Amino acid sequence: MNIAMVLTVARIFMSPVFLLVYLYYERMGVPLVVLPWLLIGLLSLTELSDLFDGFLARKRNQVTDLGKVLDPMADSIFRLSVLLTFTQGIIQLPILLVCAFFYRDSMISTLRTICAMRGVTLAARLSGKIKAGFQAVTAFVILILMIPYSLGMLSLESLRSVSFYSVLIAAVYTVFSGFEYVVSNFSFIKRALLKESVSDTAQDTAAQNVSN
Repeated sequence: MNIAMVLTVARIFMSPVFLLVYLYYERMGVPLVVLPWLLIGLLSLTELSDLFDGFLARKRNQVTDLGKVLDPMADSIFRLSVLLTFTQGIIQLPILLVCAFFYRDSMISTLRTICAMRGVTLAARLSGKIKAGFQAVTAFVILILMIPYSLGMLSLESLRSVSFYSVLIAAVYTVFSGFEYVVSNFSFIKRALLKESVSDTAQDTAAQNVSN
C-alpha cells in the first residue's frame, strides 16, 4: 500500500474519531473551550490529506484504479459523517436536512458504478468540486462559531440557527450539483443503459436460438 492510499484510508478512519471527540468530549476530559479547536484540527488534518493524497499519487506515478474509487468514497464518508455528527450533541441539525447530502452522493455513486460496469465513464464536474468545497467550508463555519459559544459570547440558539442555514445553503447546492451531473452526463448514462438493454436482448435471442 503506497502513502497516497494510506492517507485515503486514514481519512475514512478519521470519521469515527471526529464523532467520538464531538459527542464524548466531557468523558474524555476535554474542556468545552478546547473542543472547537480540537475538532478544527481534526477537520483541517483530514481535508489536507485529501489534497495531498492525490498530489502524491500523481507525483510518484502511483495512481491506481482502487485509489480512484476509494478517494471520492473517503471524501463522502468523512463529510457525511461530520454532518451526521452535527445532528447530535450541541448543534442538533435536523436529520432530514443531512439526508439530502446522503441521497445525492448515493445516487451519483450508483450511476457511476453502473456506467463503469458497462464500459462508460462519467466525467467529473466542476459543480461536484464546488459542492465538496461548500461542505468543507460549512463544517469549518460551524466549528468556528463554536469558539465564541464555548466562551459564552454566543447563545446556543444563535449557534444552532446559523449552523442550520449554513447547512441548508450547502444542501441546496449539493442537490443542484447532483441534477447538474445527471443532466450533463445524460447522453453517457443513456448509452450505458441502452448498451445493457441491447446486450440483454442479444443474450435472450441467442438463448432462444440454442433452445430451438
